[in-house]
Amino acid sequence: MNSNAQQWNASLYDSKHKFVSQLATDLVELLSPKAGERILDIGCGTGHLTQEIASYGAEVLGIDSAETMILQAKENYLNLQFAVMDATNLEFTEEFDAVFSNAVLHWIKQPEKVITGVWQSLKPKGRFVAEFGGKGNINLIQTALNNAICTEDSAFKEVVNPNYFPSIAEYGILLEKQGFELTFATLFARSTPLDGENGIGNWLKMFRNSVLVAFAEEAQTRILANVESQLRPTLYKNGTWFADYRRLRIVAIKE
Repeated sequence: MNSNAQQWNASLYDSKHKFVSQLATDLVELLSPKAGERILDIGCGTGHLTQEIASYGAEVLGIDSAETMILQAKENYLNLQFAVMDATNLEFTEEFDAVFSNAVLHWIKQPEKVITGVWQSLKPKGRFVAEFGGKGNINLIQTALNNAICTEDSAFKEVVNPNYFPSIAEYGILLEKQGFELTFATLFARSTPLDGENGIGNWLKMFRNSVLVAFAEEAQTRILANVESQLRPTLYKNGTWFADYRRLRIVAIKE
């Protein structure tokens, strides 16, 4: 993996970012898994929501492109099926009653390939239930990081955002172009508490390491301190850091 690619630390993810799965329990309720259904969990991470879906009696396959995450998922849940797989290159044909994804699709800048693969993976009338970062997600964090990095190194004019944060209209058009019927869509703000006094620093180390690794350790420390200084007045409240999340949640049916 090249130096500017996102690296996934499974232990940091499980220890400091449990909110990713904990805040999605109602998304599983929206999925409404049924006993005997076969369900694909795209971007399963360390497997917590895969287990939640399986607890309804469904047969679930959890996939993730990060081998570190899959190894941890297999350790966490010995009774479940997991595989390393790229969501832009799904090779299933009408195998699943539903496809589920939480907090993953904003990492993939080729949404058409994902949607096509999901379509091909679903049985007729199968459902696609997903939540991910939407338009305006982490604007405050991204702006502060951009400012801090440009201060550290004047050669940087703008830090590339590694994410894809679409609007309802933008993503809905892609779904309908593929042949899906979009039956539910909402874009909502969800200020999300982060774990610990170093919450924002841990968040950046987890989700922006593709940017930070370009700098020496001392420079990274200065960048993180600069970001904290900028964000403390708006995203630090009563001893807790918050992330300025905006989430896009959709349900689409294969017609």
